[in-house]
Amino acid sequence: MSALQPRLLVPVLAAVTVLGLSGSASGAAEPAPGGQASVRDVVLAVHGGAGSLPRGSITPEQERAYRDGLTSALQAGYRLLRDGRPSLDAVEAAVRVLEDDPNFNAGRGAVFNTDAEHELDASIMNGADLRSGAVAGVHHTKNPISLARMVMERSPHVMMAGVGADTFALRNGVPYTTQDYFFTQRRWDALLAAKGRPAAQSGGTVGAVAVDRTRDVAAATSTGGLTNKLVGRVGDSPVIGAGTYANSRTVAVSCTGTGEVFIRGVAAYDISAIMEYTRAPVEQAAATVVDEKIPALGATGGVIALDPRGTLATPHSTPGLINGYITRDGRIVTRVYDDETPTGR
Repeated sequence: MSALQPRLLVPVLAAVTVLGLSGSASGAAEPAPGGQASVRDVVLAVHGGAGSLPRGSITPEQERAYRDGLTSALQAGYRLLRDGRPSLDAVEAAVRVLEDDPNFNAGRGAVFNTDAEHELDASIMNGADLRSGAVAGVHHTKNPISLARMVMERSPHVMMAGVGADTFALRNGVPYTTQDYFFTQRRWDALLAAKGRPAAQSGGTVGAVAVDRTRDVAAATSTGGLTNKLVGRVGDSPVIGAGTYANSRTVAVSCTGTGEVFIRGVAAYDISAIMEYTRAPVEQAAATVVDEKIPALGATGGVIALDPRGTLATPHSTPGLINGYITRDGRIVTRVYDDETPTGR
């Protein structure tokens, strides 16, 4: 049985329309092996960063903005899956929506580095053949995730960085984007508040994982990094195997958290390796990395991990994880507050 059954496609549009941008449901995940939380029959999931959003910490308008952003991303990717497009197209489309949303630390809403500039990182991976593309330290490209895919498809390389990546974009017809496009007052205020202190992890890093009707998976991640980070700092988001990984035999993973530690722990690939070598289910493998290995290295974070059967795991060692998913039958769930995505611990 395929991950997205054609016979279920007729009622899906109605289901999505009923939920709409302002009516996406919130809901708890089901118990899974090892006490971890997971949900079934998922075809696309997105995240907006690990961190903490307790109830009462944001206004109703801010909550709605987060939920609308997640829902728009899910709808954008789902439309492609519904039309029979590959999972790679779906994760790119979903992440592009989140990069264009100033509420998230990616693309337009990216944080500032120590020189009050935006340096953007992104990566994408196709689980069917392990093709990958990534960019780091991009300054003038509106949608880094699409540039990452371009690196994968139009160059012999996996990763390009800085001026070279922006130049590659121009040579391939991507319009030049000035730095003021990425400016938001909230991120500027955060930079001023952070001056004189070490770089701080900023919630909002975005990612997506998907499975298509052929049961091939894909993953994508995009971020602005840390507030007040040193110029040239690169975290895990553009590093294949650390912040992003996809293998259609095992899982698609997008990570968010303390990037340096996710690199050291090769977090995304580690989840896949545990599944491949021990036959552990996605819930157990993801929890082992996020709840045990990463904290043992002195950091916290979270992941969205989707296996080819449509089982989604969302473990996090932070208090919360902003995320959402859409199931095979078109049901959308968005989870913003800490208590909406149980840790299972």
